[in-house]
Amino acid sequence: MEHLFLQPFSRLAVCGGTHGNELSGVYAVKELRKTQPDQFGSFSVAAVISNPRAVEACRRYMETDLNRCFTEALLSAPVTDATPYEVRRAHELNSQLGPKGSRDAMDLVCDLHNTTANMGICIICLNSDWAGLHLYKYIQERTTATPVRLILLDLAPSEVYSLESLGKHGLSIEVGPQPHGVIRADIYNWMKEALDRTLDWVQSFNSGATFEGGEVEVYIHERSVDYPRDPETQEITAAIHPQLQDSDFTLLRPGDPIFQTFSGETILYAGKELYPYFVNECAYYEKKIAFHLGRKVTMNIPSISVKKN
Repeated sequence: MEHLFLQPFSRLAVCGGTHGNELSGVYAVKELRKTQPDQFGSFSVAAVISNPRAVEACRRYMETDLNRCFTEALLSAPVTDATPYEVRRAHELNSQLGPKGSRDAMDLVCDLHNTTANMGICIICLNSDWAGLHLYKYIQERTTATPVRLILLDLAPSEVYSLESLGKHGLSIEVGPQPHGVIRADIYNWMKEALDRTLDWVQSFNSGATFEGGEVEVYIHERSVDYPRDPETQEITAAIHPQLQDSDFTLLRPGDPIFQTFSGETILYAGKELYPYFVNECAYYEKKIAFHLGRKVTMNIPSISVKKN
């Protein structure tokens, strides 16, 4: 099995409030500021409220979704008086945590999110980020309260639009179900556990531990499914079927119910076998997404350890 040597992690950023009404990350960052020194063992930690205006208003965003503002095109565009607040904030965060793709960027950016979907703990990272995959493996092996899964972004780093892409390595920790604008102790505890394990892993890695490779199960996005809509008004005409509701990451087979119309009819799934996730996510109504579909893949990841200078 291949063995890779990676540079030590000296600078980390933990971000919450990228979406201002996802409160577990907001309070986890505030607690981190209270309880942890800036220097955590062998590395420093910057605890960042990503979208302070949206957090203050307890809204997902003020003008546009901040977590879609970190493409190279948006980050390189000039800022004017007409630039939306979140795009200006993305430029500020790129200066603070990046610049994206540069040697000066944070070694690891960890962005904390909540979902209204029944996702448990879900790690999201790039398919080329071996550190992110090992972090997922480490968190999964040490968490028993809820399932831990990984969604792999099959994208080039330059194509990633989310905040964690500002770092040399990045991952998003998505935890649910939790209503937006609400804090639940159990969901907060799951997020806090995943964050604590992340910091533990970095400390162990920097200290010279070898993390063995092997097989990990991941989910790769195939497509998104919209709600049924009236062809004239574009209003939705059905809700997620009760059998699909709260069944994130449960294999969806042809003939399984997926929607129930408001007149009481059942709409069946007609595609190939795939796994749904972000089922009935509140924030995705505006994006015209009822759920995502992905395939489950087993990956072999290499062993890794710190590169000695």
